[in-house]
Amino acid sequence: MRHHFPYAAPGQVIGLLGGSFDPAHAGHAHITREALKRFGLDRVWWLVSPGNPLKKYGPAPLGKRMAHARDVMQHPRVEVTDIENRIGTRYTAQTLAKLRGLYPQVRFVWLMGADNLAQFHHWQDWRQIMETVPVGVLARPGQRISARMSRAAALYAPYRIAGRHAQLLAHAKAPAWCFVNVPMVDVSSSAIRAAGAWSV
Repeated sequence: MRHHFPYAAPGQVIGLLGGSFDPAHAGHAHITREALKRFGLDRVWWLVSPGNPLKKYGPAPLGKRMAHARDVMQHPRVEVTDIENRIGTRYTAQTLAKLRGLYPQVRFVWLMGADNLAQFHHWQDWRQIMETVPVGVLARPGQRISARMSRAAALYAPYRIAGRHAQLLAHAKAPAWCFVNVPMVDVSSSAIRAAGAWSV
């Protein structure tokens, strides 16, 4: 398995999509392609996490999740990386701080599904995340209303960029966030696990 720090050229805008990817699926690939297009990103890195602190049970082994993620997401501008495991971070705010130190000439944009925005205020140092990097939110099935009514959306409402101006997000100064509705693929990792189609 390839273990390395992903390459980024100075001045590039890199979208970061974090998660356990347990397992990665077509929905992840779909929102990644949409994010590249909608937010004007140069590249996207999938940050396959060692484990999700908000989840009670651990995910499948990292090596298995990485290999499957690379099968699912084959795109010349997308890199699947285990950099969180390598730099020893478990929380997004920590990861962003480390990445900004490692890549000072790169602009990062945090990407998430609308389901994550709905419970974003439960994340450790979530305000620090919002005030450190621009955030791109992609609507997933059934989560649009709860996301828009969320604590994070209310608190940072003055800093929201309208979806029709999504291309501005990459170069906006944080706090800045943009919510875009995309044609969705209604599939989830939990449903795949529940169906027994993914086993450790």
